[in-house]
Amino acid sequence: MYPPVAPAQPHTRSIHGDVTEDPWFWLNEKDTPAVIEHIEAENVYTENVLKPTVALQETIFTEIKDRTQETDLTVPAQRGGFWYTTRTEEGKAYAIRVRMAGGPHGAPQLVLDENVEAEGEAYFRLGNLSVSEDHRFVAYSTDTTGDESYTTRIREIDSQQDLPDILEECRYGLAWSNDGSYLFYTIADEALRPFQIWRHEIGTDQARDVIVHQEDDDRFYLGLGKTRSGSYIVISAGSAVTESTWVIPSDDPTSEPREVLPRVGGVEYAIDHRGDVFWIVSNDEGTDGRLVTVPVEGGSPTEVVGHESGRKLIAPMCFADHVLVWGRADGLPAIFEVRGSVLVPIEFDEPIYEVTPDANYEFSTSSVRYAYESFVTPRSVYDHDLTTGERTLLKQTPVLGDFDAALYVQERLWAPSRDGVQIPVSYVRHVDTPVDGTAPLLLYAYGAYETSMPVRFSIARLSLLERGVAYAIAHVRGGGEMGKAWYEDGKLAKKMNTFFDFVDVASFLGETGHCAPDRIAARGASAGGLTMGAALNLAPRSFAAMVAEVPFVDVTNTMLDAELPLTVVEWEEWGNPELAEEYAWIRAYAPYENVEDVAYPPLLVTAGLNDPRVSYWEPAKWVQRLRERSTSGAEVLLKTEMSAGHFARSGRYDLWRDEAIVLAFVLTRLGAV
Repeated sequence: MYPPVAPAQPHTRSIHGDVTEDPWFWLNEKDTPAVIEHIEAENVYTENVLKPTVALQETIFTEIKDRTQETDLTVPAQRGGFWYTTRTEEGKAYAIRVRMAGGPHGAPQLVLDENVEAEGEAYFRLGNLSVSEDHRFVAYSTDTTGDESYTTRIREIDSQQDLPDILEECRYGLAWSNDGSYLFYTIADEALRPFQIWRHEIGTDQARDVIVHQEDDDRFYLGLGKTRSGSYIVISAGSAVTESTWVIPSDDPTSEPREVLPRVGGVEYAIDHRGDVFWIVSNDEGTDGRLVTVPVEGGSPTEVVGHESGRKLIAPMCFADHVLVWGRADGLPAIFEVRGSVLVPIEFDEPIYEVTPDANYEFSTSSVRYAYESFVTPRSVYDHDLTTGERTLLKQTPVLGDFDAALYVQERLWAPSRDGVQIPVSYVRHVDTPVDGTAPLLLYAYGAYETSMPVRFSIARLSLLERGVAYAIAHVRGGGEMGKAWYEDGKLAKKMNTFFDFVDVASFLGETGHCAPDRIAARGASAGGLTMGAALNLAPRSFAAMVAEVPFVDVTNTMLDAELPLTVVEWEEWGNPELAEEYAWIRAYAPYENVEDVAYPPLLVTAGLNDPRVSYWEPAKWVQRLRERSTSGAEVLLKTEMSAGHFARSGRYDLWRDEAIVLAFVLTRLGAV
């Protein structure tokens, strides 16, 4: 029996002639004792239902732990006269930041030990970490509730003493002036939208800080950083479809910000700096971007490389003598070298992979450092010489035990969606797992914000693959895998494409023998949780089980409440339901409102009580409605973290245990234990 719940309370919404009843609306009253009692009872119930899997959970946790080299060190990266690195130690949940003077093999000096900062806290997250240009101070921001409101402190590295300076209610992004006398930071408004950039003078009280820039358009978030040259502090403002940027000379930190290019609706651009020009990737003349330069003193763009449809350019990366552009091509991440007016891609061997910038602190260098990995290749850090083309492997993350990459098979598949579009699918299995329509499979998706789902190596995933469960990512529309058009074809009025794609990928995998059609589990988080909920309503019989983590499932009500975090900003992603046409888009797929009286599979749903991105009550309400209407009798479980937010628990051991819970749920419901 499900836990007892307080009686439903009538709540009627009427808009655009559509009248809906929401009996679980009262669950949004976080400070009401009945709500907390309800959530705690749900946690007890979920724990009891999952008790038969406890032994399997412990086995999986042990497998993850035993395959992980707990005491480890990232590749030291030079920045001036120091080499910075991050260390982990067996038995400690958080990272330790250290540096070596004079070379990578010198005696380590402590910069910041996250384990010390996390002592006594149920939750801990480091949001920002920034060392001053003179290497004297480290500014660091911490969150101990999960609400993503950070307290920033400034520590003298040599003495390991914090200055009296304390900056409250900060968001993401820090930037130092070059002389180390000023620190720039971001503040959010009541809706948790970063809307102000402030300048703090080291050694003074926050009350004396100065507002440098304020964004009054509710659709825009502010960001903060520096060019790789170190010459400019960069303030960026971005909505879902438009970006603009201001710069402040790092040697003249009290000067006024200067806009690089005028803001134009629908135009996005990203900048870096070298010499007397800003290098800019902009989509002003094509959705997938072109590369231009603009004089640092201002002026019109000069094209370096023109737009090419399907070759997505994301951001420039400047070195003293070289310029790179990060992007995507053929559905895969790409690094392009700028050679005159031509972009030359760096080539990789595997059919699917992920490549990301690593620590590239030095501006005057001929090498770029990047991290490469795939479903079968652990994270590998390379230095790539841009003059000779030589690639040097610096470190591959060790996988302890008997791991052998040759025992796994990865593929890029293409699944036809119902409108004929080919959906890229990244797929991996153990070499002994048959492709004869009998294997179980876990299918993952996201599908929003032009975010491309990375093909990363996972030690935890080995616990699935070793038990004969295949794994796949459906790179559905709404993400950015295939360029800007791919994103635009899965948002606003076209959002249903995201959900159709996911259902059609599941069907394809079953029809082609990559898995058994009746042994597919689905998993997604946040906006990917929306994909889960909408796909579940479209095709409940397509999934043998589902995991929806912090799922965005009450889309209509959230998008109608402009006082909630993210809502106004998100209108350009989902639509504004105050407008009748856009209300119809959302109403057609909103998971909470489209639950029907059908047989739903077993579900494990998670939430964070302090989540500022997806309010805990969205999954809580959805779970109640699913239970009311499901005709299958299969369990619908809700697991809420009471001291965390959107990113679940924080320490690595807690995260491993949480992953073990999810994998044990999936394995048992797929009959793969």
